[in-house]
Amino acid sequence: MLVWARALVVCFFCMRRFPPRLLSALGALPIIAIMFTACATVGPPLPPSLELPKPPTDLQATRKGDRVILSWTVPGVTTDRKTIRSLGPTRICRGLDPKLTQCGVPVGEAPAQADLVAQTNSIPPKSSTSSKPSKLKVLGSYTDSLPAQLESDNPSGFITYGVEVLNTDGRGAGLSNQVRVSLAGTLPPPLDFAARVTGGGVELRWTNDAKPESSEAAIRYVYRIYRRLEGSQRETAVGEIPAAGTGELEFTDSNIEWEKTYEYRVETVTVIAQDKQGVLRIEGDDSPEVKVFADDVFPPAVPSGVQAVFSGPGQKLFIDLVWAPVADIDLDGYNIYRREEGTAAVKVNLGLVKTPAYRDENVVAGKRYFYSVSAVDVRGNESARSEEAGESVP
Repeated sequence: MLVWARALVVCFFCMRRFPPRLLSALGALPIIAIMFTACATVGPPLPPSLELPKPPTDLQATRKGDRVILSWTVPGVTTDRKTIRSLGPTRICRGLDPKLTQCGVPVGEAPAQADLVAQTNSIPPKSSTSSKPSKLKVLGSYTDSLPAQLESDNPSGFITYGVEVLNTDGRGAGLSNQVRVSLAGTLPPPLDFAARVTGGGVELRWTNDAKPESSEAAIRYVYRIYRRLEGSQRETAVGEIPAAGTGELEFTDSNIEWEKTYEYRVETVTVIAQDKQGVLRIEGDDSPEVKVFADDVFPPAVPSGVQAVFSGPGQKLFIDLVWAPVADIDLDGYNIYRREEGTAAVKVNLGLVKTPAYRDENVVAGKRYFYSVSAVDVRGNESARSEEAGESVP
């Protein structure tokens, strides 16, 4: 009846298009026939929306130890392109088959994020020329723990994940895109990870007692070391060393800045050589983090190769000194020490000597002098003195 009522209203407006003389000449019955012929035909009513969330297409998976971290974009529209106002939970689906045809028994559920989706769908536009609301991505996530019996040293073993977003009635439109995750095992992290500051940088030590063994030649294990400046969220991988055999392992991070505090951690990484896909790396769990202050109390290297040569006939007397340069990157200069026989050495330069050479013009004929050189860094740390070089003034 509602459909017919709408049709009569539409056709009433259609009648107004006919001239009055034509309507009176045609009579009542033909007019009704013309009304329904001339007016647009009203179709059957559209079925109500099932409010089925559109399945995600950007599911991603990251493995860390025995945990698989899944992430996806929560759908903002239904399968019939209508804005979602309410959502149910998301099923987490897992199986050993390369492709999942259905979810089966889910391994978990991510809670509904309906309120957040509705809020982002109604955010006012940034541009004053647009009247449509902005749509921001809402990310869903779930962390699944792999059962220990599934992990192995087989590089070809994989598990498949998919998610299914449900409406408030518990119905979904099917699985998302699917991702595969390796089931290769990872090694536990070292528990005795420690750091200390040396003149060459930060020295890291730990015991490799994991006994990494695999029957597969395609699998190997390494330790990866990370560094983070205190107060920063940015991490840097500073090196890797093989996790071979047992015993104490050592790594020195020499690429540091002195007088800063760093935080270090180490993790095991399972490296799998694949035929066509390249190399697959699976991160293991992290060691406890250690903090160290890189306080530079370490002097530069001791200068070597000091030579003293007298010059002076026919001119002012002097002794030239040369030595091998010190390679420390924080070197600031050198100090020159001189003594005569039977006396203690004293420094003869007023300011630091910036090059590995020095001319001593304060010499007296008939005496023998002994010279030694020390290196000084930018923080004032001074090395021990070099071996002495002697020279006589005729």
